[in-house]
Amino acid sequence: MKLSFWILRFLILVLVVGNIKLSAQNPVIQTYFTADPAPMVYNGTVYLYTSHDEDSTVNNFFTMYDWLCYSSTDMVNWTDHGTVASLKSFTWHEKSNGAWAPQCIERNGKFYLYVPIHGEGISVLVSDSPTGPFTDPIGKRLIDSGHVWQDIDPTVFVDDNGQTYLYWGNPSLWYVKLNKDMVSYDRTIGQNGIVSVPMTAESFGSKEGRDGKPGTTYTEGPWFYKRNNLYYMIYAANGIPEHIAYSTAPTAEGPWTYKGFIMERAPHLAFTNHSGIIDFKGNSYFFYHDQALSKGEGFKRSVSVEQFKYNADGTIQLIKPTKEGVTKSIANLDPFKKVEAETIAWSEGLKTAGDSKTCVYVTKIENGDYLNVRSVDFGKGAKSFEASVASASAAGKIEIRLDNSDGELLGSIDVGNTGSWLNWASVKGKMKKIKGVHDICLVFKGGKGELFNFDWWQVK
Repeated sequence: MKLSFWILRFLILVLVVGNIKLSAQNPVIQTYFTADPAPMVYNGTVYLYTSHDEDSTVNNFFTMYDWLCYSSTDMVNWTDHGTVASLKSFTWHEKSNGAWAPQCIERNGKFYLYVPIHGEGISVLVSDSPTGPFTDPIGKRLIDSGHVWQDIDPTVFVDDNGQTYLYWGNPSLWYVKLNKDMVSYDRTIGQNGIVSVPMTAESFGSKEGRDGKPGTTYTEGPWFYKRNNLYYMIYAANGIPEHIAYSTAPTAEGPWTYKGFIMERAPHLAFTNHSGIIDFKGNSYFFYHDQALSKGEGFKRSVSVEQFKYNADGTIQLIKPTKEGVTKSIANLDPFKKVEAETIAWSEGLKTAGDSKTCVYVTKIENGDYLNVRSVDFGKGAKSFEASVASASAAGKIEIRLDNSDGELLGSIDVGNTGSWLNWASVKGKMKKIKGVHDICLVFKGGKGELFNFDWWQVK
């Protein structure tokens, strides 16, 4: 009797742990290590710009060469747009590392990506599209403050009167007023155009500094925005390890009033942090990064997101980092149109790559790898599945399963050798008729080694 009881408890535990894994949404990107999230809402889509921690760390330090972009219309499935800019986008410096926290903003149909190059200050890139390509419009750094090692983490906001502000800084906070061209700034204010924000306890809380003298909680990673006539400055606080705190102000230039922590340090968070906040389709979302995907490696971080609600007075309650993240999709995915394979809610074992012809696709597919797509609307029913694949190996097959990698098998499609890893071919197969909205999982099966590349899929 006791043995049966303990067996039952064990089975329940297995089911609970399994369900936690299957319902996991954080971190939202699993194919690469991403950090410093900078979400931008544009034309009904969230574009998420991130820095990129390489899989292999050099000299046990941040190893970061480029900036990535992802997008979502439902906040649960994220489409990979690949590298949108890199250190190679600038020809005037010799840095081989240091592509740190970016932010992108749209102005008059152009997209401006503000990026710090560690040790080279803050620069700007411009594009006609939110997904690039971005190019250097001025051929030099934008911010020329004389303390380039502290010029990191730019955050930018266009106020209601059309004035654009660019804030940045570690360990202090500075701002400039950008001109209408977005690639220069008004040099008639402050010190040659740069205004130093007073770092007081009233504005940013109090904390003893490393030198033992009184200081503020502000550390780095500012995120500046306005909501309901109140200006917010969100920032990494309290030194290492970093929390997230915030201050508010009645104007874009202050005075700032410290409001407290938004997110406290948790075991799976990295020793650094960087946040971004947006309102999207009637909901509020808080982005941050952790080290859950790398299982504790602070130089290999991953972006996560939580949904939250403001208090009636505009203050923000303490937000708890979770594994579940955003649990509810705010839109359904249409599988009757081509769905990019790199549109993913959760994946295991996969990478993405790209070329000028195919753009981004899923690669490094091996036996047992899979990807989940959430809230797929099959309408009145779908009976077949089609995919674009390429392979120079014996390949394998794609299993279409309901909900998760162990879910009901809806169909299976064989993938053969197409002649090369970039020689794309369409493969089709029948699937069990399915109606309504479901999560689906595409499971990849085959022999040893890489099986095939995967570009898009759709049902009929």
